[in-house]
Amino acid sequence: AATKLASAEKLMYFCTDQLGLEQDFEQKQMPEGKLLVDGFLLCVDVSRGMNRNFDEQLKFVSNLYNQLGKTKKPLVVVLTKCDEGVERYIRDAHAFALSKKNLQVVETSARSNVNVDLAFGTLLQLVDKSRAKAKILPYFEALKQQSQQIAAAKDRYEWLVGRVVKSHNELWANVSRKMVACPEYQDYVYLEGTQKAKKLFLQHVHRLKQEHIERRRKAYLALLPQALEALVPELEEIDHLSLGKVKKLLEAKQDFLKWFVVLEETPWDAGGHVDAAEAERIPFDLLESQAAEQLYEAHLEKLRTERKRAEMRKAFKENLETSPFITPGKPWEEARSFIMNEDFYMWLEEVTYLEIYSRHQKQLIEKAKEDFQELLLEYSELFYELELDAKPSKEKMGVIQEVLGEEQRFRALQKLQAERDALILKHIHFVYHPTKETCPSCPHCVDTKVEQLLGTRSGRPQKNPLADGSPSIDRINLVILGKDGLARELANEIRALCTNDDKYVVEGKMYELALRPIEGNVRLPVNAFQTPTFQPHGCLCLYNSKESLSYVAESIEKSREATLGRRDNHSASHLPLSLVLVNKRGGGDASGETLQSLVQQGQQVASRLQCLFLEPTGGGGYGRGLNEKQISQVLKGLLDSKRNLNLLASSSALKDLAEVDLRVVMCLMCGDLLKVDELLGPILQAHGSRPAPWGGGGVG
Repeated sequence: AATKLASAEKLMYFCTDQLGLEQDFEQKQMPEGKLLVDGFLLCVDVSRGMNRNFDEQLKFVSNLYNQLGKTKKPLVVVLTKCDEGVERYIRDAHAFALSKKNLQVVETSARSNVNVDLAFGTLLQLVDKSRAKAKILPYFEALKQQSQQIAAAKDRYEWLVGRVVKSHNELWANVSRKMVACPEYQDYVYLEGTQKAKKLFLQHVHRLKQEHIERRRKAYLALLPQALEALVPELEEIDHLSLGKVKKLLEAKQDFLKWFVVLEETPWDAGGHVDAAEAERIPFDLLESQAAEQLYEAHLEKLRTERKRAEMRKAFKENLETSPFITPGKPWEEARSFIMNEDFYMWLEEVTYLEIYSRHQKQLIEKAKEDFQELLLEYSELFYELELDAKPSKEKMGVIQEVLGEEQRFRALQKLQAERDALILKHIHFVYHPTKETCPSCPHCVDTKVEQLLGTRSGRPQKNPLADGSPSIDRINLVILGKDGLARELANEIRALCTNDDKYVVEGKMYELALRPIEGNVRLPVNAFQTPTFQPHGCLCLYNSKESLSYVAESIEKSREATLGRRDNHSASHLPLSLVLVNKRGGGDASGETLQSLVQQGQQVASRLQCLFLEPTGGGGYGRGLNEKQISQVLKGLLDSKRNLNLLASSSALKDLAEVDLRVVMCLMCGDLLKVDELLGPILQAHGSRPAPWGGGGVG
């Protein structure tokens, strides 16, 4: 039967969003009059209301129940506002329901949306017995389950927002349209409403903006030390200034706008500068932050530390220069205890002091060597009595060291005895063979400087044409010509006398020795005297029979014929030769040739070839090889021949100067303070002057 209800101006609510915002939704009123009613929800407010007596409310509810009971319709007691419920009111309401035929009671909270659906579901099950009976949970237990459900929905919704919203400039209207079809968005809005969904979105956007601002702030602060280093690099300028005064100083710098930007809208993170695409310069108002002040203090401290470290380096250098304990060649381990103190260790690492000490030692050693060289020049008479090979004996070296030992310049190199002895040998070699290469001042030798100057003045390099293509005098390229294994065997014997890096000492000087043994037809490229990588300085010819002597003579003539017409013909035709008889054991060979006859034949060939002839030593017992003395004799003769060629070239070149109008002879000492170009400049710039043909220090 129809039940008449009085419901004038009662609005029908469909969702929690309508609460308090009724005007924003479609308003639909409940109809008045007779309606078909299937059941009733009897609501009891269990909160503490003002000016309201719960016992009287319960009497009213009891009377209302009596009226509803007459309808024979299902009824469920609903306790409302349980989120603010009073425990006694809830117990009394349960006792009331229990006294009325055991009515079912559902504890709810519309504001928290707890058990609201359960209340209607319970009534619906009473109306339709076919439906499964729902489990009724107490308010706090239901609130706990719902909180877990909301938390899970919130997590899923926040994940969705994080995936969709990547910029802090996104708007809710645009983002909500993108998410409306997503189940994560729908579930959360159903449980919490659109406003809370929007609130979480705004929180996410705010977080993105703060992260963006923080990235910009870190980038600006990372750039600030560079700006301070560029604009105020000197400690004296800012040593006692606060950051406020330094800001005025910075604004006056020429490159201020290269590093900073002054904004009209401050602070910098509140305006549009945060989102400017080209906002690479530092906002000037950022200097007001505590982090910027800390960076300024760090810059000051850095400059003060650098000044102190520089003072320590300077003090350490002065300590080295004034300390009588620091001598050339003294190891750092020995010197450390004399020059180090606690302040040095406090400000600099030991590796820094070691670097400074090494540079100082290098300067000391160079100065000591220069002074020692001067000492050797002052005692030139010590070196006049040596033999021509310029290789002093141990006794002579002892005499030299004893005489020089009284000099402080000699004792200064006490810890560098090997280098001191090498300087003595080098000086001896220079005395007997004075060349640019053996000059103690090389590569600052005056001869070298003059050649360079003349070459520059003439517009092209000037050099001795006879020296074209020839390697440095510090290297000896020797051809060994022989037959039947003689060349290879002698080459092996000479190499055995060399050092591990093929060095050989001649006349007290170390030379790099390169050997080229030849035993075949010299007209073949593989047996040629000269190759693109091998320019010979001399040839050692070996024979031990008439056949091997004929091979040597024919090979030399073929080699000379092959060089006719070539640009290097002159140097090839004057290649120093040495002919050596290598005697066999027993005093003769298989053909009956005696040693004497082989010597006579060798002398005749040597005369025809215009070369040096060396006789074997040691009598009949002498083997195939040469002794060390003969090898040194060959190499010395080779060097003398080379020098003679240079003298011939010099004489030839001087003939071209016979017709000059004026000759100037100038004597310069290597190491003089006056520069060569300052002395020769006025002469070279004069009209009609020209360098000599091969740049040997002459001017025509």
